[in-house]
Amino acid sequence: MAERTNRYREDMDAKRILQIRDITHDLPQACGDFIRSIAISTSTLTRLAYAIDLNTFFTFLHNERISFSDKPLRFMTDQDLEKLDRTDIIAYTEYLTYYLKNEDDSSVPNKVYVNHELAIKRKLCSIRSFYDYLFKNQRISSNVTELVPLPKIHEKPIIRLNKDEMVRLLDQAQTGDQLTNHQQKYQKLTAKRDFAILSLFLGTGIRVSECVGINIADVDLENNAFIVTRKGGNQVVLYFPPEVADALAEYMEERSRTEAVEGHEDALFLSLQRRRITQRAVQNLVKKYAAVAAPLKTKISPHKLRSTYATNLYNETGDIYLVADVLGHTSVDTTRKHYADMTDARRRMAAEHVHLPGDPDFHQ
Repeated sequence: MAERTNRYREDMDAKRILQIRDITHDLPQACGDFIRSIAISTSTLTRLAYAIDLNTFFTFLHNERISFSDKPLRFMTDQDLEKLDRTDIIAYTEYLTYYLKNEDDSSVPNKVYVNHELAIKRKLCSIRSFYDYLFKNQRISSNVTELVPLPKIHEKPIIRLNKDEMVRLLDQAQTGDQLTNHQQKYQKLTAKRDFAILSLFLGTGIRVSECVGINIADVDLENNAFIVTRKGGNQVVLYFPPEVADALAEYMEERSRTEAVEGHEDALFLSLQRRRITQRAVQNLVKKYAAVAAPLKTKISPHKLRSTYATNLYNETGDIYLVADVLGHTSVDTTRKHYADMTDARRRMAAEHVHLPGDPDFHQ
């Protein structure tokens, strides 16, 4: 399967670049300089996240801190940025736990934002990276952000589906017999698509962004293979089991009879509006079926299905490097961190197979 240009990815990159420019236009010039400095080494999605974090930070400084309120953000110089002190960062950390964001439309209520440990740490890391850029480029004399410790992250158990829940999830995508009457009306129209999407998550562990970006031409049913575009933009060939091949074949036969809206002709998975399905729509369909299949697990998402796949693959192979490669992790340490409990379970198994003298099962 030859590497090909992904028009969907190019369109998304162009859209994000325009968003970044729009956001940084009203921020200090140094913000745009920083974003451009990392353009070669980061994706547009990463740079957009930085831009959003910088906008949140400087909006806070301008609205909440007196020393930064005397001039519009876009006119702030490097000397103004150097006025930041430790108390400003501490105040920002507290602010991130709960804040309101003004909407452009005055008739729409302000949106509430609540951040927990991981989100706060990520936003603070963005500010650290920005100030580190200023310091290393000798635009400021010191980096005060290093003086404030990052929040300690308390590890949470990874939520996955067990085998029975996987069966129920796929069954509901096909039958929808436990959905509400309203949901069933739409499920009848999307059953083959939804079943194929869920099968793909559980059978390959791809990300939701990779799923929505798949084009018809990316799928090779003869070799049970397909091309995905990873987070960094590189394309790789992944393989799927026969069950996923069957689900995709059924959906693709239906898809071949559907005329997509102009500009969406290449997309594999379409919405009811005949446009490329969005990440939000995929997240919602997973949540809908999971609410029936695993009602006690309230936060099932495409990423949780990815974790389910990773767990199953590791349990079958015991090969953490294979899991990392298939998931597209750049470092196996990332995989170990997320699936350390699986490794621990295998270590516990070792104790069951080694016996010492005095144990009834010891054999000389």
